[in-house]
Formats: sequence, structure tokens, C-alpha cells
Amino acid sequence: MRTTRRFDSLPVYLLATIPQKKRDLIARGVDVIDLGAGDADLPAPPAAVEALAQAAHDPSLSRYGFGLGLPAFREAVAQWMETRFGHAFDPLKEIVPLIGSKEGLAHLAFAYAQPGDAVIIPDPGYLAYLGGTLLSEAEPYLYPITPRTNFLVDLDEIPSSVLDRTRLLYLNYPNNPTAAIAPLEYLEKVVHICRQRGIVLVYDNAYSEMTFDGYVAPSIFDVPGARDVAIEFHSLSKTYNMTGWRCAWAAGNPTIVGALAKVKSFLDTGQFMAVQRAGIAALASWKAWVPGNVEIFRQRRDATVAAFRANGFEIAEAPKASMYLWVPLPAGVPSMAFHERLMQEEGVIVLAGSALGAGGEGFFRISFIASPERIAEAARRAGKVLQSFTAG
Repeated sequence: MRTTRRFDSLPVYLLATIPQKKRDLIARGVDVIDLGAGDADLPAPPAAVEALAQAAHDPSLSRYGFGLGLPAFREAVAQWMETRFGHAFDPLKEIVPLIGSKEGLAHLAFAYAQPGDAVIIPDPGYLAYLGGTLLSEAEPYLYPITPRTNFLVDLDEIPSSVLDRTRLLYLNYPNNPTAAIAPLEYLEKVVHICRQRGIVLVYDNAYSEMTFDGYVAPSIFDVPGARDVAIEFHSLSKTYNMTGWRCAWAAGNPTIVGALAKVKSFLDTGQFMAVQRAGIAALASWKAWVPGNVEIFRQRRDATVAAFRANGFEIAEAPKASMYLWVPLPAGVPSMAFHERLMQEEGVIVLAGSALGAGGEGFFRISFIASPERIAEAARRAGKVLQSFTAG
């Protein structure tokens, strides 16, 4: 049976293949240390767990939520956005609940991209951006984010012929996988160009709360005029250790939010409303609970930097945000080969940079999802594999 060009254009999603490989290693008796996915081993906020347990007994919350979902969740999101960033949003017109931010990021392209259009995507980057673009049959313009531009997408380097056809620009700061942050003056320039050219600015802010050393991540709506062109995505997955709960939202321009909501009305009938009830409890615990959780990640960040430096890896500085370390490999060491040998020979799972796009070649990503002791052991094993590549 023939598949479509859209389907055939999709690359392999490496992270989706790792769980089975991990199971195979464990079945062989290998001591596996998984630092691959951004999926922490830590518990969700107790208030969220308790709220979910109680809500699961309420039959009214087991019915279809449709796009509206639980109005109280929308209101809690709006209150959090105003408390955290100082920007007010209409809960019904400027916020849309999502079954994890991934589906919203991909589905938005269905509303705005079509054959002949261009979509600017950071390379490497979250593959949901690429997936939505390819399934919309638009043309992905992959901009390599490298140390040369501080891992920023420099729109001045993109040809006018591409910008003329661009309908969507995906940006993600704090960044996955590079952990880069974006200065406000850079965001101001981006918003200006998007307004000039009528480009929808898709701002993935999933790591806004996972910041260190006094750094506070901005909202794209801190930039005057962003409301005209932008939609911002947030998630409970990373900040609250709720990756599997699939609870997120997008906020911003009501026309763009409404377009995403309309697409979703044909693709899902809403999230389990008991999860939204738990999301309300998680957001309510933001001030009291999140700082302690972020401190755990800071300790893991420091442990990761120290351990991998001690085992031969060049790390310039500790990242100020996200749950990742983006580690350069020596010239001539392919990232996928390093990933495979480290996993098969030493039982350590990291993510090859090339798995997130050709622009990621020469790097690999470490997630802070294990204890400092396990991270130190992973670094020791990784150092052995690195030496085997460079010994000759």
C-alpha cells in the first residue's frame, strides 16, 4: 500500500526508537544510564497528584472536554501568565489548552503552511516543528544554529526570496538542545521583521522556568508589538516533572490561537479534564514548589559540567537555562556513531546532535535526568568511548 509524499518525507524520530533499545540492553543485563530524553526521574508536585486522584472520581470530568476543556484551567493559565510575565490574556479567546505542547506546535502549521510556503526552523531543533511543516507540505528552511551566532537564528542571513514565502518562524529560547538564551534586543528585532513581513512567530517557551544563576527568561510578549504576530507555547512537562501527563497551553494573538483551536477541533476532543484539574494545582504551587525543583536541576547541571569536563569533554560554560548540556565532539567524531557506541558498549544513552537535524552534527545532548552520582558514572563511561575514538 502506497504512502504519501508527506509521510515519506518524515525523518526517523530517534528518541522514539530508544525505549525499545533500552529494554533490549536491560534484558541483556546491562546497567543502563539514560540521559537521553528530557524526561526527569523526579516526582510531580504532590498537590497535582492529589488533585488528579480526587478528580478521577468525578464522572463529570471523564466526559468530552472538547476544545473548551475545563474553564477553570484556562483561568488558572491566564492568572499565571499575568503573575509571571505581567501580560493579561482572555482565557476563552487568547488561550488554548493543549495535549502537550508538541501537538500544538506541529498542528499550528496545518493552519498557516501549504505547498509553496516556507517555514523557518532552527537546526538542530525540536522535531515537532519539522514534522508539522512536512505534513503541511510546506518547505522547511533549516537555519543552522551554531556558536558563530550564539545559537540564534539570524534572519538577516536568510535570503529575501525565502522570507517572502515564509509563513511561520519557529523559535525556542531557552533552547532545546543547545541551552542557549535569547537577549531581549534580539527578540525585538525578530518581532519587527515578523510584523513587517506578516510572519507568524511561534515562540516555544517550554523552559521559561528552568533557569539558573539569577537569569529570568522573558516572554515574547515582553516585546512591544508581539501580540500582532506571535503565539507562545508553555508546558507543565519539564518544570513540574509532568512529561507523561501531557498538559500545556498556547497563548497570544486571538486570531492565531483561534486558528490552532479550529485545527484541533478536527483532530482531538480535548484533554482528560482531570489532568487539567491537576494542572490548576500545579500552577498554584509555582511559587512554593518550583524553586526547589529547579535547584535540583541546578545541582545536576553543575555535576554534569564537572563530570564531563573531568573526562575529556570541552565545555565552555555552564548553561543558564534548560535541562540540557550541548557538548561538542572532537573533529572527525560523528555524533551518531558516538551515540551508538556509548549506548551499546557502555549502556549510556545520550542524544546524537544529528538526530535533531544536520546542524547538530559535531555535538551530543545530555539531559539532567539522573542523580549526580549516576551522571558521574555516565561521564566516566563516555570518557572511555571518547578515548577510543581519538586514540588513533
